[in-house]
Amino acid sequence: MKLRPLVGAIVSFTYNHVIGHVPSSLVRQVFLRAYLGRLGSGTGIQMRCRFLNGRRISFGDRNVINFGCLLDGRKFNIVTGSDVSIGPEATVLTLGHDPHSPTFEDRGGDVIIGDRVWIGFRAIVLPGVTIGEGAVVAAGAVVTRNVEPFTIVAGVPAKPMGRRRVDLTYQLNYQPWLA
Repeated sequence: MKLRPLVGAIVSFTYNHVIGHVPSSLVRQVFLRAYLGRLGSGTGIQMRCRFLNGRRISFGDRNVINFGCLLDGRKFNIVTGSDVSIGPEATVLTLGHDPHSPTFEDRGGDVIIGDRVWIGFRAIVLPGVTIGEGAVVAAGAVVTRNVEPFTIVAGVPAKPMGRRRVDLTYQLNYQPWLA
C-alpha cells in the first residue's frame, strides 16, 4: 500500500471536514500554508471551501476566496494571479470525463486565472480553461472556453457580454478574522 496517497487523503479530509469549518481565518491559513501548492501574501480563504488535492492549487497575492467554493486539483493545476476574487460557492474543476468515451475516460487540464479576475457567485469554470487578466465571470456562468483579458462573460455556456476597463489598479484587502 502506498502511504503518500493515504496521507494526502487524510490531510484533504481534515481540511475539508474539520479545519475549513473553524471560524478563524488564522487557523485555516496556518493549515493551508502547509497544504496548498502556494498561498500568496494577503490571500484570504473563507469558511467551508473545499480543496481536492491542494498541492496542485496555487493562489497569488491578495486573493479573496469566498465561502463554500470547491477547487478541484485532483490531476491538474489551478493557478491564480494576484487580486483575484472568487465568489461564494463558485467551482473550479480540472478533471471530468469524456462523454464520448466507451470506458468513461478522464479528461481535463490546468485552469489558469489571471490577475484581477472576478468570478461571480456560483460560477463554474471547467477543466483546461484560461481566464485572462481583468476578466469578469458573471454569477451562475459556466465557463467552457478560454476568456480573453478584460472580457465580461455570462450565461450557460458563458459568452462575451462586454468589456471591462483596462486601467485597473486596485489591490484586494479582505481578510476578516471570523469568516
